[in-house]
Amino acid sequence: MENPVAIDLVDFLNASPTGFHAVDHVSAPLKTGETERLDSVGYWYYDEAKKRLRSAGYTQLSERDDWKLEAGKKYYFTRNHSTIVAFAVGKKYVAGNGMFIIGAHTDSPCLKLKPVTKVTKGGYLEVGVQPYGGGLWHTWFDRDLTIAGRVIIREKKDGSESYSHRLIRIEEPIMRIPTLAIHLDREVNDGFKVNKQTHLAPVLATSVKAELDKLTTENGFTGTGLGDGKKIDGNTKTNEKHHPLLLQLISAQLGCEPDDICDFELQACDTQKSIVAGALKEFIFSGRLDNLCMSFCSLKALIDSTSSESSLQEEIGVRMVALFDHEEVGSDSAQGAGSPVTLDALSRITSSFSSDTKSLPKAIQNSYLVSADMAHALHPNYMDRHEENHQPKLHGGLVIKHNANQRYATNAVTAFLFREIAAKHNLPVQDFVIRSDMLCGSTIGPILASGVGIRTVDVGAPQLSMHSIREMCAVDDVKHSYEHFVAFFQEFSHLDAKLAVDV
Repeated sequence: MENPVAIDLVDFLNASPTGFHAVDHVSAPLKTGETERLDSVGYWYYDEAKKRLRSAGYTQLSERDDWKLEAGKKYYFTRNHSTIVAFAVGKKYVAGNGMFIIGAHTDSPCLKLKPVTKVTKGGYLEVGVQPYGGGLWHTWFDRDLTIAGRVIIREKKDGSESYSHRLIRIEEPIMRIPTLAIHLDREVNDGFKVNKQTHLAPVLATSVKAELDKLTTENGFTGTGLGDGKKIDGNTKTNEKHHPLLLQLISAQLGCEPDDICDFELQACDTQKSIVAGALKEFIFSGRLDNLCMSFCSLKALIDSTSSESSLQEEIGVRMVALFDHEEVGSDSAQGAGSPVTLDALSRITSSFSSDTKSLPKAIQNSYLVSADMAHALHPNYMDRHEENHQPKLHGGLVIKHNANQRYATNAVTAFLFREIAAKHNLPVQDFVIRSDMLCGSTIGPILASGVGIRTVDVGAPQLSMHSIREMCAVDDVKHSYEHFVAFFQEFSHLDAKLAVDV
């Protein structure tokens, strides 16, 4: 039987090649009643997180404005268009009550374009890239790649100049990182170590073909910005920072001139679509499951747990989802979990209902965070890499992560509360701890637990091939995760009231 939650996740993944797209895929605002549109090359684009929230009755806020919040209402705001925080205020909420939060992240390891991408070697036009996060970089070789991200565009109208923030995704494969033939490296199967500076530059075109087709000169352009091109005696000077071919591909997709491109944040992306697969259709094969899977499940759970007229009538707290950027590189940015964005949200919500400064510390101590980040499933070919009593399996439900050295923020109290919700709904749950002779990864959990002082449990759906360009997880675990998160939002405030710790 088809799993509608998994199908919805696959659609979300296919519409979200970057964190920018996951937060708000469509660069142009939707018209009334519009839910999707065709882009210039005929692919359906979906306005992802923001579209879903708007259609569910959530009102957009700006961090630059004053907030006037009401009990029983739903809101969201974005930061940098790569972090989004959505929350629903319970009808019985008063200042000092808790916020019940699921936190995840929108970024994944990838190859990001450098400020100067123009590389020409051996008769090839290459694109300069830099690794972002801890990717399995060998998996990026021999993949059909494209680019996606955001572009700052100069616009002129009625004699005035302005700038716009536009999202872009070129659907067609436009570049590739070719491997070296085994005939030229006979020892490659004895161990290949990727040189991230010299091996990873994708091939965009050959110099000869680009010249013959006159793609680099047929639309001569002038001015400053990234174009940096100037017409001299009718000829276009070679671009100093980027291949004109690359800029023409970008400008053609956006419907602007190359010289209107002021700046961009782009990354290489695999063009292969996410899909439900396997002989029994039990898996999802996709890039970016870490961590768009948890982002999707938490967002859908928040929306569905606040969709009815009565869903917030008895709620005393605030239900919240926070999807952060830059987790894969430590979260230390203005839009990462290490920034004040979470504390800012808690503070502004609390102060909207009371001017008493004592309300915020009370609210923090009454709050609870589920740090949701994908977990390591047991690998059948590397079973010795898991601790024998802690071997999460696909289809086994969400994994509660533990680490005595606080690489995960879980403790007995937070684990019990999360596990108790699962027990009430007959949902499977698993435990993970790293082998004692291996280093443990980490999440946004310890960052927010220590930075805000909020009770935290670290969890995640099990997956294989984490940080590969192509990962896999189980369809059942998507459903389990979504249902567990819905139950968390609906029942946590009642369950938490039954457990006394610091009294």
